Amino acid sequence: MPKRALLEHRPWLLAAIAAATVYFFVRAWPIDELWLILLKGAGVGFLAVYAWRRHASADGRLLALVMALSALGDMLLELDFIWGGAAFFASHLAAMSLYLRNGREAPAPSQKALAVALLIGTPLISWLLTRDEGIALYALALGGMAACAWMSRFPRYRVGFGAVLFVISDWLIFARMGPLASSALPGLLVWPAYFAGQFLIATGVIQTLRRNA
Repeated sequence: MPKRALLEHRPWLLAAIAAATVYFFVRAWPIDELWLILLKGAGVGFLAVYAWRRHASADGRLLALVMALSALGDMLLELDFIWGGAAFFASHLAAMSLYLRNGREAPAPSQKALAVALLIGTPLISWLLTRDEGIALYALALGGMAACAWMSRFPRYRVGFGAVLFVISDWLIFARMGPLASSALPGLLVWPAYFAGQFLIATGVIQTLRRNA
């Protein structure tokens, strides 16, 4: 990456990592709720800015929308679980549109099988964890997003794996409502898994778009 590109674009990635890291460690502190909500949204929000500035194509703009809706969801979840879920539902639909626009030409049978497993398994496991039809409906979009990411032309071990991390982070949230209600494990793993997944998705998509351009 040229020095000028580093100066212009890497700061947005560093800012995203810094915001997400600070939020993880201070979220339990007695801080004003508004500032904590803004800090939470800043992590993926900076990824949206990175995508917007790094690639001025329709796909780059669509990725920025995906990240912006996710950042909105991060903040809304602190206020209302339903509205936060709705923002993430919209983010998953936008992500599916991005991945379907960039489908892999000749996916292997194993790739197709894993995509089907993600599509079916994500809502099924989510329902088993919560017994909630609304969450299962949301998880259908989540699984569709992950399946489309895995079948896209973007690198599977960055974008595909990032989408799977997103699914795992949501499963941990759902498990906290049921079998892991008394466990500290979800609280420790949800945010790192989620942000790592979003970071891999953002950088993996942009890397592919720039290489192909």
